Parts: sequence; C-alpha cells; structure tokens
Amino acid sequence: MKKLKLWMLAAILSFCGFTFLTSCSNDDDEVIETQEDEIDAQLRQMTLREKVGQMFYVRPECLDTTIHFNQSGGIDASVVSLADIKLQAVNATMRAVNQDYPVGGIILYAHNIEDEAQLEEFIPQIRSLKGSPLLCIDEEGGRVARIGHNSNFNVKTYESMGSIGATGNPANAYECGNTIGTYLKRYGFDIDFAPVADVNTNPDNIVIGARAFSDDPAVAASMVTNYLQGLKDAGITGCMKHFPGHGDTKADTHFGYASTPKTWSQMLDCEMITFKAGIKWGCQLIMTAHIAAPNVIGSDIPSTMSSVILKDKLRKELGYQNIIITDAMEMGAITQQYGNAEAAVGCILAGVDIVLGPQNFVEAFDAVVAAVRKGTLTEERINQSVRRILKLKNSITVAN
Repeated sequence: MKKLKLWMLAAILSFCGFTFLTSCSNDDDEVIETQEDEIDAQLRQMTLREKVGQMFYVRPECLDTTIHFNQSGGIDASVVSLADIKLQAVNATMRAVNQDYPVGGIILYAHNIEDEAQLEEFIPQIRSLKGSPLLCIDEEGGRVARIGHNSNFNVKTYESMGSIGATGNPANAYECGNTIGTYLKRYGFDIDFAPVADVNTNPDNIVIGARAFSDDPAVAASMVTNYLQGLKDAGITGCMKHFPGHGDTKADTHFGYASTPKTWSQMLDCEMITFKAGIKWGCQLIMTAHIAAPNVIGSDIPSTMSSVILKDKLRKELGYQNIIITDAMEMGAITQQYGNAEAAVGCILAGVDIVLGPQNFVEAFDAVVAAVRKGTLTEERINQSVRRILKLKNSITVAN
C-alpha cells in the first residue's frame, strides 16, 4: 500500500510537471505569435518607401544633398572631406530630404562626434528623423574606437582585441564589451558594430590583424560570445563581422578587391567555428565582408553580393535567422565594380537585410523602390527583411 501511494504521488507530480512545462511552452508560442501579429500589423500600415527606408543605415552626410558628390556617387575629396565638414547636427536640408527618404538607422563616425555636450544634442535630433532610426557606431575597442580615441571623452580604452584574446580569459572579453556597451548606452546608442569575429590566420593581413581576438578559432569563439554578452548586459546590441571571414586576406576592401583562397570545408574548420558560436549564442546582426571567395562561390564577386554565401551558407547551412547587414557599401571593393543602384539592389537580391553606407543614399533608395515596381524585387522580399528589422527595433524599444 505504501509503495502504491508513493507511485501515485510520483505520477501526480510528474503529471503536474508535464502540465506546467506544456503550459510554459504554450505561453512562449503565444508571445511569439503576438509579436509576429504586431509586426505584420506594422507592415500593413507602412508604405513601400517606409519599408525600403528601414533597410538603409547611413552616414548623417547622406541626408545632406548640398554636399557635392563625384560621378561615382561618393563624396568628392577634391571638393570637400567629411572631416572638414564635421556634420554634427541635423540641419534643414537633412530634414527636408528625410521627408521623402526615411531611414532605418544612422551610423556616426569620429568626425560626427565632438564631445559629450554635442552628442547629447545630436542624438535626439537623429531620433526625431522619419523612420525612427537606430543609432549605430563602430566602437570595437583598440584601433577602431570612435569615442575611445576622442580625448574629449573620459572612457576606458583598450590596446587591442588581440591582446585580450592573448590572456586566454573570456571574462576579459566580457569586461571589454560590457565597459564599451555601458558608455555607449549612456550616450544614447543602440547598436555597436562589434565584435570582430574574424580569425587572424594571415600575418600579412593589413586590415584585421589585432582587431581579431586570436588566430585560434576556438579562442576567438569564446571571446566573441563573451564580448557580445557584455554588450547585451549593458543594453547594446552587438554585430559579428565580417562574414564569411576577413582574417585570411592580404588586401583591404576599403580600397579595392580582396579575396580569400579558402574552400568552404576549410572555412568550416576555422572561420565558421567563431560564427557558429555567435549564432548559437543568439547574435542579432551579422555583417558581411566584401571579400571574394572564389573557391566557395565559384566566381570573384564579393561575398556581400553572393547568394551562395548569404542564402546557401549563412541562412540554410548555418541556420542563421536574424539580420544580415552589409559592410559599408561605399568601400572600394564595391564601388570599383558596381554603381550605386546595381550594388543596392544586388546585395538585397543576394539576401542582405540592411544596406549600410551606400555612396549615394538617394540614388540607392530610388533604385530599390524602382526594382520593386519593375518586379526585380518583390515587395514580399522587402517584407522579409523589414520583419527582421522591426523585430529588432521593437525589442530595443521595449528594452529602453
């Protein structure tokens, strides 16, 4: 009898536990369905131009059409330089252009930032723009730190991510990400285009080097996920870069063509170890590299423009479901091969969700709208990306 009672009690507890778990699962499903319904409702209320605008993250200068552009669509260094302009406030021209060209995000560079007082005025002006843009910055720590290298800001600086990786202690990567995330959050940013998830396997690499945590993918992977967690705990969304890996290249995509000789099998044994770890962790953004990977793609096109890299490898094989953002489209690896219109439409066709830093925002925007009108891009394809973007924006809004 005693054994029977114990068995019945165990059965009851087991049943209750099962019911509880099932209930939680149902609750989670209901939350996801509610979020999806809300996003679909938002999409139905948006015009095509509003949707397309969400897919562009640009420099502030891209909204000021009084700045002269050269024939390639880029800012003409012979006429003016961005450092000389020092655009550090939203002006009337930018607001007028923005009425027809909403924008999903604004990225600030060193020349856009003077000091705390200026930044405190500038960011609310940006937030008031049409499209409710998110605020982004490249603040990796080490060589790339727009605020960290500004003597008007009293923030902790870091020698390099390579020096952090050399300690072998992932807690140091967490501390770095959390420290940077904390001051970015205080100043009003949403997204940090960091960490570098590349594996620095080529000693002749002139663009990555010590920006990467390590030449060992296992070390780099743990550093990257801990850095991402540090940012997240500070309230900042991180972005792994540069997929499928810029660590085994010699040239700099800022200035022109660069390539990796690796096969996909070789990448799986190295670069993908880091990216897989970040995907499993839950990374919300992955930035593409403009490098060619002919032994993966079968041609010399940049990875940013390759559906093989973005759809077949990143989406299907690695199972990544969140936002794909390009590296800056004004970089030489893109502009020396493609015009503004072709590049903007081409990278979206390849699977990109956000076009970062086109040379000429207005021209690129118009090209994407025209591509939908012509049927080159479908509005449902635009909706796929905007759903991902709205999901992220909604989560950031709730967190704030």
